[in-house]
Order: sequence, then C-alpha cells, then structure tokens
Amino acid sequence: MPHWVDVLPQFLLACLILAALPGPATALFLQRAVRDGRTAGLAAVAGNEIGVLVWTLAGGAGLSVLLVANRFMNVGVHIVGGLVLIWLGIQAWRGAHADDEFGATMTKMLPAGRTPTSAFRASLVSIAANPKAAVFGLTILPQFLPSSGPVLPTVLILAAIQLVIDTTWCVGVVVAADRAGAWLRRAGIRQRIERVLGAVLVALGLGLAADAR
Repeated sequence: MPHWVDVLPQFLLACLILAALPGPATALFLQRAVRDGRTAGLAAVAGNEIGVLVWTLAGGAGLSVLLVANRFMNVGVHIVGGLVLIWLGIQAWRGAHADDEFGATMTKMLPAGRTPTSAFRASLVSIAANPKAAVFGLTILPQFLPSSGPVLPTVLILAAIQLVIDTTWCVGVVVAADRAGAWLRRAGIRQRIERVLGAVLVALGLGLAADAR
C-alpha cells in the first residue's frame, strides 16, 4: 500500500484545520468579495492557491530538511512568523472602525484596485509572506513524508490533496461572503468579525512563537 494512503486520514485532518483557521488570506477574501463582488473574491482565491501550492512543494522539495538541520533558522522561522501573525492580529483589532471597509487595515499594504486582476495580484503578494502557508509547507507536510524511498510522488499527491481541500474551503468563504454582503457591510457586524479575527491571529502567533525550539 502506498505511504500516502497510510497517512491520509491524519493528513486530511491537518488540511481541514489549516484551511479553517482564519488568517490574512481570509481577511483578503472577505474584503474583496464584500467590496468588489464574487469574481474578485474568486480571483483572490486563485492567487492564494498558487502560493499555497508553491509553499507546499517547496517544503516537500527539501527546504524543510534545511530547517531541521539548522536549529537557529528553524527557530527564526517560528518567531518571525509568530510576530507577523501577532502584528496582523493587533492591527485587525485596532483597525475595526465603523468608517473602514472590511479588512482595510490588514490589506492596506497590498496592491490597490477593485478588479479581479488586482485581487489576484494582492493575493499573490499576501501568500508570499503568509506564515500559515509557510509553516504548513515547511514543518507540517514533511511529517507525512516517507523516511526512506522516493519522496517526490508522495509530495505531489499530498500537495494536490491539500490544494483541493484549501481551494474548496476558500471558495466556500467567498460564496458565503458574497451572499451575506449586505449583512457583513453593517458596521457593528464587521467590527465584531474583525476583532474576533484579530484575537485568533494573536493566539496563533503566540502559539507559533512559543513552539520555536
């Protein structure tokens, strides 16, 4: 039986948890879908998934081995990633103002524009520095790879599975946001969602930084 079949149940659970955890990409999807419509939201998902695939393949291709071998680099990735998440969480909490667009604080440094192409570019920039995607590709995926024999086939299969799960979840987020656009644009609702998102990001950042060892 192929190795990837043996680890599939645990891998599916890890993929589902990662997809459901809110992060900078979630804020971007919601903002573009609510502000610019479903097409822009789906374009943001497309850019995000390209980045997710690159991070996953990079981790499986050997960067994870480098991090394991170099303890200081491994610790650095965890600490920097944790600090970025904490910073984004604080910004989301502090930026939850009634006169702001949804996700404005967390996405103001990304490429501007309200077209699907702009959403795609913004998503690519966001995923390049997304600690959640990096952590999955560099630290979680390698745990499901075989310790001996050819690794590349398992990497490609698991990367494809993770891409399908993550894309399905993100598309669902965009469709739900598009349908609930009027409700999400209400100032009170938007503020609560952004503050919850901010609190979750801070908690994830603290956990990631604490795991540096």
